[in-house]
Amino acid sequence: MSKHHHDHDTDRRSSIEVRVRDNSGAQRPIARAQVGLFPAVALAAGKAAAGRNAAGKLPADDNVLFVKCSDDDGCLRFDDVSPGDYVLGFLHHPRTYSESFTVGEDHACAQLLTPDFGADLVARWMTRDCEELDCRPPQTGDYVKATVVHVRNEQFRVVPPQGSTELSHDNTSTVFSTALPRAGRFELGYEVRSPALGAAAGQAPAVLMLAHSGHVTPLPAQPVTGQLGIALSRTETEPTEDVTLWLAIRNGTDALGFNHYLRFMDVLFGGKRHGPRPGGRHGDRDDGGGELGRINRAGRGGRGGRGGDFDAETEAFEQLKLKRFLPFNDSDSYRVLKAATEAFVMVNCGVLQGGDHDLAFRPRHDNAYLDRRDLPAFDDTRGSFNDYLERPGGLLPYLALVARKLPDIPIIEGNPDGANLAVGFVHDKLANPCLVELIWSYWHEEAMLVQTMNAVTRRFQNRAAPGTPDPLANLEIDPLRPLNSLLWGYTQDEQHRLTVNRRNAEYAHQYGLTLRGKAVREYRLADSRSQFLEGFHHLLRLLTTFYRQDDDTTVKADAFPVLNALKEVHLVMSQGAHNNFGELATTARIEMLMQQWLLGRPEFREFLPSRIMVAYPEPWMDRVDAMKKLQGWTDTSVVHFRNLAIFGEQMMLSIRFGAWSEVYEPTQAFNWARFWRPQVQGYIHAYRAATGIDLASETFDPAADATLPSLLMQRRLAQQQRNA
Repeated sequence: MSKHHHDHDTDRRSSIEVRVRDNSGAQRPIARAQVGLFPAVALAAGKAAAGRNAAGKLPADDNVLFVKCSDDDGCLRFDDVSPGDYVLGFLHHPRTYSESFTVGEDHACAQLLTPDFGADLVARWMTRDCEELDCRPPQTGDYVKATVVHVRNEQFRVVPPQGSTELSHDNTSTVFSTALPRAGRFELGYEVRSPALGAAAGQAPAVLMLAHSGHVTPLPAQPVTGQLGIALSRTETEPTEDVTLWLAIRNGTDALGFNHYLRFMDVLFGGKRHGPRPGGRHGDRDDGGGELGRINRAGRGGRGGRGGDFDAETEAFEQLKLKRFLPFNDSDSYRVLKAATEAFVMVNCGVLQGGDHDLAFRPRHDNAYLDRRDLPAFDDTRGSFNDYLERPGGLLPYLALVARKLPDIPIIEGNPDGANLAVGFVHDKLANPCLVELIWSYWHEEAMLVQTMNAVTRRFQNRAAPGTPDPLANLEIDPLRPLNSLLWGYTQDEQHRLTVNRRNAEYAHQYGLTLRGKAVREYRLADSRSQFLEGFHHLLRLLTTFYRQDDDTTVKADAFPVLNALKEVHLVMSQGAHNNFGELATTARIEMLMQQWLLGRPEFREFLPSRIMVAYPEPWMDRVDAMKKLQGWTDTSVVHFRNLAIFGEQMMLSIRFGAWSEVYEPTQAFNWARFWRPQVQGYIHAYRAATGIDLASETFDPAADATLPSLLMQRRLAQQQRNA
């Protein structure tokens, strides 16, 4: 590169041959070095000026005549140089100039430029056990521990051979570890690079190569005895932040489970659900002793017998019991039961937001679950979940999408009393939605939970069941125990509970599912999710295929079909999230939890004898199976319907509240399939037990998959009765 032109006769011009070498003892060549040729007078004047400018250039850089780049041997040549006095400049760190020299006429001039890199390489052989080699030659698997030293210069950068690991670094040295995986001759090159500056700024850095070579021998053959095992691992996956939402859903639905509810009721009402009050006398009045007395005292503000495990639920109960009243006599027991159940659901259904009672995450438990699913764990689950939420407002991405559709509608804070009359989106419903799905109630209703309670209350009112003899003819509940008062209040409150037809219409609105039976009234529905059942069962079948592929460690499972099916089900479900959505689901949950609690009371053992050796996971379940046996209803165990309810709710929540419409990469669907595998396969098994349709079979009938489960169960019941 020429900067000036001199009008000398070309016949008198000469050349300058330059070698660029490190100033250290080894005099190693410096490749790709940018070297400038300066007039000696101009450089001296520039150095005497004000020093470097803001760009790091010396004033003399403007007077450079030529700039040349050295080759791999550190050599370069300036041709057509006019006679005169010159200076060579090394245009890198450290900035170095040669002594002034004179170029005569018509002859070559040789010069040496020696910037001070002070570079050297110290290499030591180490075994795979991190011990220094002593007497044996290097073998495959050993590694070189190389220390590259140089003068103190923050601009130097050391580039090791490919596959090396940097162990330490400072301004004068860098230590690398380089493994030698193959036998044979090797040569390792470590480059000390110095960036260009001044008149050469922007050019490639100068390179001083430090090499270490040798020969690696193969490992000696080792005799192998015994059994040899080869193991393949499953495909690894990348973490996605929506996994934290699924953890919150799983923990939230567990918190709403009956066993947790039962513990809350025991703590709230003194920890004992049956038997006389300790120390009580036979003459104690019913409203002062035993459980009924504790319930009544709780209704009047008493606090005896409560623990500290359910502080949030207890606080909500204290507020609700002052607001919930019933318009009939002798109903305090039931009124307090109803308020306590509502408080329990209210506290445990919305668990997304943290605080003093953060129910969404249990770090050790959550990470253990993720480890069993071969999913990456989280160091800070709550922090990762907060990163997943959209700001401002801390909204789930799906709900944030909904809010952005209507930017003209404000987001308002809810009234502390629960009465929201202002115009706008209620912030708490956006930021902390209630994690309850109506499909939980649907499957419990198919399990005959509500029908069992209806049969009990019908007999309680002295109304005989259809047909003779009455299976509940001996159901006589004495007035000496709280169950009598509880059933009285429950029966009187029938006008305030959801009817079967009201629930049935909403099942159709949200899932396209309907009940069948004598109590179900047939009427024309305004809206129904007719595509839900087919789409959801298609998703389950795709998941079965995915799990087969995922268990095969020789292939990577394809999650794209699962992603597309999730998008389809999410779209169908979101269409039904209107009108009664939300309020009806929580109301149905409160009512059915109370029914389970009443049926789970020990008094029912006298009227509904059950099989003691069957280990039901919840105490109300054997009473329902006993009632089904007495009435001649379906003989499918209530356990399967409970599993359908729990697993179905968890999957539905993760599909409903996931922002699947924005997902185009399969990683999230891959993680979703692995995360919910126990629930998916548990649901498939329970569905086959309840309806006879195996959603995991390789051959299937699309028409059967789209058939309503109530119709399938009705057919099975008819077959059961024919075979009886």
